[in-house]
Amino acid sequence: MSDHEYGGNDDLSLPKATVQKIVSEILPASSGVSFSKEARDLLIECCVEFITLVSSEANEISEKEAKKTIACDHITKALETLGFGDYIPAVLEAAAQHKETQKVREKRGNKFEESGMTLEELEELQRQQFEAARERHA
Repeated sequence: MSDHEYGGNDDLSLPKATVQKIVSEILPASSGVSFSKEARDLLIECCVEFITLVSSEANEISEKEAKKTIACDHITKALETLGFGDYIPAVLEAAAQHKETQKVREKRGNKFEESGMTLEELEELQRQQFEAARERHA
């Protein structure tokens, strides 16, 4: 199945550097195995195709349930339907890790609100800090 079957775009891709980093973590330099640029590009195409396939199936499932938002449950059902049920535990673990990461980010809160300062006071503090930095590096 191609992107065209889903009304997709040929320009869809994944960041090459990110994919290379993932591959490098799996195949460390000490292993002696290298990964060609052509292989990386093919892997990217496969990943985009997989994402398109799963998201299309998840969309169909959500539409059958009269939902306007694709939820994690729709993704896991799509994986099962497409024969990728073995991946569901890893997907659920990744989703749980992401949720925890988001909680930590939310707990950090809004630095502006936590500062107890007005926007004008923060702007003045920033101006002073920039001025001090300019003087240090002059």
